Amino acid sequence: MSVKINGEDKRLGLALSGGGFRAAAYHLGVFKKLDELKLLDKIDLLSCVSGGSIAGAFLCANWGKDDTLDRLETYLRTKSIAVSSVLGGLLSPFSSRLDELAKTYDRDLFGKKKLSTLKKGPRIYLNATNLATGNMFFFVAGGNGATELGEHELGQADGSKIRISAAVAASSAFPPVFPPLRLEEGDFPSDQVDYVTLTDGGVYDNLGVNPLMRVKRNNLDYALVSDGGKPFANSPDPTESGSIVLKEAINILMEQVRGLQFERLSLGHKAGQGPKPLWFSIDSAEGELHPGDAHFASLIGTNLTRLSSIEMDVLMRHAGALCQARIEKYAPELIA
Repeated sequence: MSVKINGEDKRLGLALSGGGFRAAAYHLGVFKKLDELKLLDKIDLLSCVSGGSIAGAFLCANWGKDDTLDRLETYLRTKSIAVSSVLGGLLSPFSSRLDELAKTYDRDLFGKKKLSTLKKGPRIYLNATNLATGNMFFFVAGGNGATELGEHELGQADGSKIRISAAVAASSAFPPVFPPLRLEEGDFPSDQVDYVTLTDGGVYDNLGVNPLMRVKRNNLDYALVSDGGKPFANSPDPTESGSIVLKEAINILMEQVRGLQFERLSLGHKAGQGPKPLWFSIDSAEGELHPGDAHFASLIGTNLTRLSSIEMDVLMRHAGALCQARIEKYAPELIA
């Protein structure tokens, strides 16, 4: 799946950020542009968080099928799952809100497929946050490699029996709307903990760039970072409300992590210890196709509610334009 440049094979990674259905639609625009540039089927690795996991997992679960991108677009235009998942979990004595979320993913996207069915596509990481250790916890499959789950501190275990829907639900279980996914010893054996609880991957890293920087495990030459998350915006009326202050404090912390992650990518590449990074954020006007696309796209909500035709069109158009602009400016050799 590599890209051949000057007779040499170069490996391409793609990070898909969190940000609900907005991010998923933004990433869909990237998929469509990469397909147009004949790069989509050259991707070696995807690293996904939250809304990015929805898009990335669906792409890999339907790898090589002609209608994959059209089906994902239809899903994002027609489905709303957040409200039904919350209410279903509240009313049912037999399942949690997260169980209900996973069921909707099974019904509409994955059909109860397991991670082991992703072997033929690129290597894919579905990233969550481990509340037992504070580390990023990954479900990884594809690329004709081992199907695993785990993290660097507690180690890895076989993940072939885990459903795709469960991994995506864990990755997109943003608190406090959804409770964490609990993995018992039978699913993730460890001599350090009795069980682990996993929440939204965005709590640790909303960009999902960590696997792109694991040089020994994933030796990449280029790292595209599709950032459809919610960038922090200046406010003329800063809040004084206690609950809103907490929310804004979390947003500030996430913005700090966002900046530091790109700096890590940049410094790693300069030191010859990482891939060349190409980052395109939803709030960027540099490269936008129509004036105002960046502003409009950034104002769209980041929940799991279906998107209007105008929202879908702007998100996909904007993401595709930014992706192409970054490649043409910083890595033109990819499309030469």
